Formats: sequence, C-alpha cells, structure tokens
Amino acid sequence: MAGSGQVEAEAVRVSAAGPAVGLAAVIIAATDGEPRVLTVPVPGQPAGRGEGLPAGPLEAAHPTLERGLRAWVERRTDLVLGYVEQLYTFGDRDRGPDGAGGHALSIAYLALVREARPARAPEAVWQGWYRYFPYEDRRSGPPSCLDDLAARLDAWARAAPEAGERRRRLDRIGLEFGGAGSWNEERVLERYELLFEAGLVPEAGAPERAAGQPMALDHRRMLATALGRLRGKIKYRPVVFELMPPAFTLGQLQRVVEALSGVLLHKQNFRRLVAQQGLVEETDAISAETGGRPARLMRFRREVLLERPAPGLRLRRG
Repeated sequence: MAGSGQVEAEAVRVSAAGPAVGLAAVIIAATDGEPRVLTVPVPGQPAGRGEGLPAGPLEAAHPTLERGLRAWVERRTDLVLGYVEQLYTFGDRDRGPDGAGGHALSIAYLALVREARPARAPEAVWQGWYRYFPYEDRRSGPPSCLDDLAARLDAWARAAPEAGERRRRLDRIGLEFGGAGSWNEERVLERYELLFEAGLVPEAGAPERAAGQPMALDHRRMLATALGRLRGKIKYRPVVFELMPPAFTLGQLQRVVEALSGVLLHKQNFRRLVAQQGLVEETDAISAETGGRPARLMRFRREVLLERPAPGLRLRRG
C-alpha cells in the first residue's frame, strides 16, 4: 500500500486526459487546550517542506466526495471522522514541488475530531497549528515575530515601483496586520496570501521561516483556509463542541475557544454568553482538576440545534 505522501504526489500529476483530482483533509483536534492538526510526511518536497496534510486521489469506487474522503482517511489511519465539511477546491497551476506541471485539482475538507493516535500510520503526527502560523496567536499579546514581519512587509511595500502600488500594499498591510483594534482573527488566509505575495514564506521562495513552518505543496494555504473558516464558524455554530470531551468545565471550554481564536476572552462575559445561548447544561459530576475550587462538569445541549438557527459563541475579548 502506498504511503499517504506517495499518494499525494500521484494526485498532483496531470495526465493528457485532464487535471487529476485529489482529496485533502485538514483534521483538527484540541488537546490540553491547544489546537492541533494531523500531519503526514510527503516525500519529494524541497528541504524543510516535508510536512503535509493527509491527502490522496479520488477513486472510481467512491460514491461521493465526502464518503471518499472518509473512507480514504479511515483506511490509511484508522481514524474515523465525525464532523466534516468541504472547504474549497484548490486548482492553481504549478502546485507541484518543482513548480512544473499544469492544473491539478485538490478538494480540501475540514474535519473536527478528538485527538487519537492513528494506528496504521505511525508517521502521522499531531502538530500545534501555531507552528505554521505563529503570528496568529495573540493570547499573550502581539507575537514577537510580528516586529520582524512588519519591517519586512514595510520594505516590500516601499519597494513598489509606482506610488499607487505602494499605497495599495501599505493599505493591505494595515488591514491584515494592523493594531489590536483592526485585527480580524478570521483573516488567516488573507494574511498568508499577503506574506506569500511579498515573498516572505518559503513556499514563495523565502530562505527563512520568520512566518512559520512551511508545508508541502499548497497545504499551508489549505490549513489557513480551514483556520479562518473555523474561527468564523464558532461564532454562529456550536462546532467547538466537536472538539470537547463529553463532559468539561466552563474553564476548559473557554481555553479551547481562546486557543482556536488566538485571543483572550473576558471570563464573565464568556460564561454569560454561554448561559444566554443555552449551549450547555450541568451534569452531576465535579472536576477537581481545575487548580482551585472543584468545578461542575458541563455537557453540550444538542437540543439547541433545533431551537435556534445560529447558536454560537460571539467572541468578546478580555
């Protein structure tokens, strides 16, 4: 059986009959309050870019794209996917590691699971997603890497040959990497695309990793798309509970939401919002692992899905 990286390499080849079609999975879990993504090695990539997403070709036996993705992931990792949604179809030319070839289509999906070690894929590794986007984690204030990135982006903007282009670049930098008042946590893909256009990521030829660990092919673009989607979706759909254990404390829930969004939230406002939305209910159990007073364990109220069209967590920062 071919390894996952070998399958992906085959999926991006283009035949005379037309573009190949592949399936890619951005599989997200939250462990110990930190968001993680499942990665696999992808052979044949430039040095330092061997980490990728589980991916493989669409097969004739797959009745639908989603069922094909689920079957492919389970067959190669023993990981049964729960929540899955389609993200985007990536089809730019020259997606291969050597910049050669024509169009190759890859349909990416977002999957949310509770972390589990894939039994058949010892090479698969759960990685923290801020390994790939360190500038997206603002829970402890603006990350130190932002100073370096801001200086490089400013130099790129001022190197534009025309005044209009300089203004456009500066405006984009201000929109995507502005101060706390203008920071939009959902614009993960837009920030990555800006860094790519400025040539500041290894995927675009940069020799350094100031903007995070690179990935194989265009998998970091897929991951950025997934993170932006998830950050937006937790505000109007209770998808965060797909990452939580059956019973949890409100403190654990808040830490996961903060980790996903990359910003700290006001504790009392958060708890008031959870109560107002009717998202959880108390259990009879108590947790003594909070480091302070024992806390009541909660569980997600699935009935809320029938009560309102958009039950989510509108973020209010601390």
